[in-house]
Amino acid sequence: MHAQIEQWLMDEITHGQIATGDRLPGERALAAALRVSRMTLRQALDGLARRGVLVRLPGRSGGAFVAEPKIDCDLTGLAGFTEQMRRAQRRAGAEVLSARTVGADERVAAALRIPVGAAVHELVRVRSADDAPLALERSWLPAEHLADLLDHPLTGSIYDLLTTHYGLAPHTAVEYLESISADAADAVALAVPRGTALMSVERVAHSVAGLPVEFARDVYRADRVRLMVRTAVSSAM
Repeated sequence: MHAQIEQWLMDEITHGQIATGDRLPGERALAAALRVSRMTLRQALDGLARRGVLVRLPGRSGGAFVAEPKIDCDLTGLAGFTEQMRRAQRRAGAEVLSARTVGADERVAAALRIPVGAAVHELVRVRSADDAPLALERSWLPAEHLADLLDHPLTGSIYDLLTTHYGLAPHTAVEYLESISADAADAVALAVPRGTALMSVERVAHSVAGLPVEFARDVYRADRVRLMVRTAVSSAM
């Protein structure tokens, strides 16, 4: 029964009968209207909350609210955040938290195949969609090949800048995805409570010639973004 109620509510939301931001009736009233127990109803609401369809808030002004649909970010084609938001018909934004040239630590040096201590440009930016923070980007780029990078505006697409100004368009990348919890810095930057579930993407991007041009660690709000990877069956199989 709870699965049927969950599907019915999902259909109502999908077809616009219940809109984004709407608050559902209280559990007691909704359970009575559906002629089910509150426990059965709660199971259905919990299922929708786990799927990110509902947000449940405590307190007198709380309740079950219809969440804003998640934004799909396709990692398959190495499109930058700006391009991802364009595809999602959202307005991309960037707030630069820091932009400086530092010496590469061991992890950055290994990723970019440069000596430890070599100069890299370190960028930390909050990326937003329609002014809502979605991701915290930390990127390191080799200063040897991008000497005047920090002299350029850094609130747009860095990938476009690498392509048009330096001729080093990111062509391939290796990315690792994992679930993490927001630390203090993540929480402040993304306007979420500390410990909130986030999705981390660690990436090394290479130019067409195989030169590492970026090492990045991005964290996305798991409640607002869904990461997607397209696959196909290999012809060798």
